[in-house]
Amino acid sequence: MLKRLYDWTMAKAASKNATTWLAGVSFAESSFFPIPPDILMVPMVLANRQAAWRIATICTLASVVGGIAGYMIGYFLYEAIGKAVIDFYHLEAQFETLRHTFVEYGAEILIIKGMTPIPYKLLTITAGVAKLNIWVFIGASILSRAIRFYMVAALLYWFGEPVRAFIEKRLTLVTTAFAVALIGGFLAIKLI
Repeated sequence: MLKRLYDWTMAKAASKNATTWLAGVSFAESSFFPIPPDILMVPMVLANRQAAWRIATICTLASVVGGIAGYMIGYFLYEAIGKAVIDFYHLEAQFETLRHTFVEYGAEILIIKGMTPIPYKLLTITAGVAKLNIWVFIGASILSRAIRFYMVAALLYWFGEPVRAFIEKRLTLVTTAFAVALIGGFLAIKLI
């Protein structure tokens, strides 16, 4: 099933409505869809590197709006919909761990984990269940998703095709290194 979804998503990246599909996939991935928007974003930026920043902006905005939908599912419809999404992706253990830490560290979790390929739907639904302040949620989501998508766009813009294989194989490594640098920055600010 995932292979068919992957192939379908790649076909949409080459279509004349690629931007619309990108926004749709970015929105849906934040609340229920299994394929990350990077699958569309990478070939779109490589096809038109001058549009990299516009493509990253579309990904960011659609992902945040989709994240708000995921938050609402967690906040209002967890038993009816959210639990089924979490169960479908076998994220029950991660959900329980996150739910307990979201109460105290919700914004930090969203900022750090929102930049990684961790299923964002897990974070958005959990934030809703934990009843994280909606404005904190939106702010942290904008920051984390912008960092993630603009980082991918920047790498593709500056390095082009050679970075595609690297990103596809090592996206977790790239985003983890950036998250470590960001945490180090926060710690340095606290110590100063």
